Amino acid sequence: MQLTEVTNKEAAKDFIRANVEINKNDPNYIRPLDKDVNDTFDPAKNKTFRFGEATRWILRSDDGNLIGRIAAFTNKKYKNKGDDVPVGGVGFFDCINDQAAADMLFDVAKHWLLQRGMEAMDGPINFGERDRWWGLVVRGAGPPLYCMNYNQQYYQALFENYGFQNFFNQICFAMDAKTILPQKFYDRHDDCAKDPNFSSSHIKKNQLDKYVADFTRVYNKAWAGHGGLKQLDEKMVRKMFQSMKPVMDEKVSWFAYYKGEPIAIWINLPDLNQWFKYLHGKFSLFHKLKFLWVKSTVRCKKFVGLVFGVIPEFQGKGVDSYIIVEGCKAIQNLSMENGQPRIGKLLYDEYEMQWIGEFNPKMINVAESMGTYHSRILTTYRYLFDRTKEFKRHPVLL
Repeated sequence: MQLTEVTNKEAAKDFIRANVEINKNDPNYIRPLDKDVNDTFDPAKNKTFRFGEATRWILRSDDGNLIGRIAAFTNKKYKNKGDDVPVGGVGFFDCINDQAAADMLFDVAKHWLLQRGMEAMDGPINFGERDRWWGLVVRGAGPPLYCMNYNQQYYQALFENYGFQNFFNQICFAMDAKTILPQKFYDRHDDCAKDPNFSSSHIKKNQLDKYVADFTRVYNKAWAGHGGLKQLDEKMVRKMFQSMKPVMDEKVSWFAYYKGEPIAIWINLPDLNQWFKYLHGKFSLFHKLKFLWVKSTVRCKKFVGLVFGVIPEFQGKGVDSYIIVEGCKAIQNLSMENGQPRIGKLLYDEYEMQWIGEFNPKMINVAESMGTYHSRILTTYRYLFDRTKEFKRHPVLL
């Protein structure tokens, strides 16, 4: 076997091809956009390079076939609650079902991280934010959501046989979009709705600056500091919203207010992979035009939950139920008849939430209370370089 570091454009293409070769016969596989992968390793596109470094390797068999790949990275801002050693990361791992090949990939990453002062490595994780390329799929083999890792089932054994241990599980929740929520949601919604100080609004593309400010305020109050999540500034959020604007469905992203001040957010998008799968990883001008055509002719049947949060002052007061039911009025064409919910024409058929860490029981309780099921489970693994050191899982957030 031959291991090669990615140092030029041709090797970078092979890094992407390795993922395609290993997964191409899987009917659930959807090729990620090449640009999304390449941008991760471009210092001009990925600001994480300000705080660390990254490199990649590809692995070939003796006869020259691509049989694996891996990336390794350091990030000074990557910290989890309770960490007592510097931790690096590995990601973008693909490999044939061969432990020796996997060990070679893990070894080169470990040695590279050791040379940079790391004492452990987590993986598979992203060189950047946690909203993409994070975790190994260990349960649930359906088509991946946009920028979600996808892997063959034997990868779990490759990680665990090497010595990686389960640092935390990441749970995705899903439900049929025509599901009637438990009655308590409607009751709690009505309790809030009786107070004229409560109001709600779906996002409006022609007023993005307003919703950027509202999102930033709620996110920083509800989420920053939890599970390694950092404070966001409006400039960053504005850039994110602008990038989402072409694919945004206004009626599935909701904000709740009290006396005009934002107190809760429920942000969703159509499942972009239901359209991107027709592009086969490409996003040239031609493919962008093709995407617009596909988007206008192919109905997206699933929408995806990205962020849900209520500011601390209003947690436990029914605001979660209020904003969800307000959203359902549009998403499900929900109406109430004699106190009973009635579902009309649906905007989408399915709903799936991006992962929630098992260390966050409050959010898991909200998701489970809606009548969801576990659609897939991903795992973030940790490997301690000192094999005598006590392994500790990610602590629960209180």
